[in-house]
Amino acid sequence: MVGIGTLDMIEQITRLDGSKYYEIGNMIHNGRAELAAERGKIKEVRILKLNIPHSQTVIKYEQYVNDNFQTPDDSLEHWEEWEHSEAAQQLITTILHDNHIG
Repeated sequence: MVGIGTLDMIEQITRLDGSKYYEIGNMIHNGRAELAAERGKIKEVRILKLNIPHSQTVIKYEQYVNDNFQTPDDSLEHWEEWEHSEAAQQLITTILHDNHIG
């Protein structure tokens, strides 16, 4: 397994219970989410914004993600929703605000 890599998009993910959350991801993360939706692990994933600016806030969140998570293997037995610390959630909120989402 390897780190997540460079983050460059904002996604909206719909859980099986219908609740939604935002994630800052990349094409690999989005592809896994699409596969998870096809396999019934989540309901849906939507790309809300591509090629977001690589701001200092995005860089900090990217570091958090790469330090705490790895790209799982291809088995996709379940959907792994990244758990966020309070500081990481604040970074996401700032990224969403900076990109006029939410």
